[in-house]
Amino acid sequence: MGSDTDIQTPPEEPRKGLNIFEKYLTIWVLLCIAAGIVLGMVAPGVAESLDGMAIYVNGAPVVSIPIAIALFFMMYPIMVKIDFAEVVRAGKSPKPVALTLIVNWAIKPFTMFAIATFFLSYVFRDMIPGTEILKDGSEVELFRSYISGAILLGIAPCTAMVLMWGYLAKGNQGHTLIMVAINSLTMLVLYGLLGGWLLGVNQMPVPWEALLLSIAIYVALPLAAGYFSRKWIIKARGREWFDSKFLHVLTPVSIIALLGTLVLLFSFKGETITKHPLTILWIAIPLAIQTVLIFGVTYGLARLLKFSYEDAAPSALIGASNHFEVAIATSAMLYGLSSGAALATVVGVLIEVPLMLMLVRICLRTRGWFSPTATDEQSTASKEQPIFK
Repeated sequence: MGSDTDIQTPPEEPRKGLNIFEKYLTIWVLLCIAAGIVLGMVAPGVAESLDGMAIYVNGAPVVSIPIAIALFFMMYPIMVKIDFAEVVRAGKSPKPVALTLIVNWAIKPFTMFAIATFFLSYVFRDMIPGTEILKDGSEVELFRSYISGAILLGIAPCTAMVLMWGYLAKGNQGHTLIMVAINSLTMLVLYGLLGGWLLGVNQMPVPWEALLLSIAIYVALPLAAGYFSRKWIIKARGREWFDSKFLHVLTPVSIIALLGTLVLLFSFKGETITKHPLTILWIAIPLAIQTVLIFGVTYGLARLLKFSYEDAAPSALIGASNHFEVAIATSAMLYGLSSGAALATVVGVLIEVPLMLMLVRICLRTRGWFSPTATDEQSTASKEQPIFK
């Protein structure tokens, strides 16, 4: 039986693009928004009943069982693709790894907080009136809830779609895969610490038990399940079967689970959207600015540090994209599926695909900015490592 690295994709194999779920994700999200709003108007008790099926801690609902199941199926297909053995390759190209870590954890969370606060609490403040009651019974201003959703997006570096963005940009897939693995591990520690602190600065209640439980359920559990099932399946059936059969069947599962969750979420938010139709736009503007800014900062630093294009492109794309699956799950667990924070994380899904495809095109058109004999030549040794097959 083949090991995890026995079979490699031949260099001449044609590169594959987005599948129908990924390519038209924005359209699917818009359809789910419409379906959710209709569901909320026609059968308002359905989503409420489903969200009421929860695990209670000290008499308070902490984990919505339907959402937990849906979110596991969002995360597992992502985690099972990760080969953590690739982490050992990081030492061969430390500069791209260091830049990506610094951007993701020392820059991006704080620029997201600053940009979201500026727009949502100052520029658009008069257009976001009212308050909301969170699942713990506390009352907060609505704009703070939206900022909280932005915070949860900003501290969640992408570990799913970024594999495809790097692939389409013809970047170093070895570096992309390494950073997916490292970010997944780093989130176990930094997501809770940074998230709790920034939410507190935003004057939002921080239920630490729920936050830590969220990380355990939506990061640690699928991470462990993906790691062990990957090893078992490859050992039992071989790498070729795993790539061509298992992943082929599993790939749409994550997005289908995401879309189902969105229908449920918007069945709660229909009234807000119909009364304030521009709300999504006010949230989308700071999220879009943040995405483009972080891409530009990372791409520019990569050029200054004389990275090869193959390392610069995925570094910038990893920084720009967000792990919206974890952000949605965490916002729903902390503040409820009907919260403004949950709505803001969904707006992140809405703008992700068109923005990232635009940035991929920018990468491809600026390949000439980077020397083909850059200082990180050694990292190209892993460029042919397969990510998708």
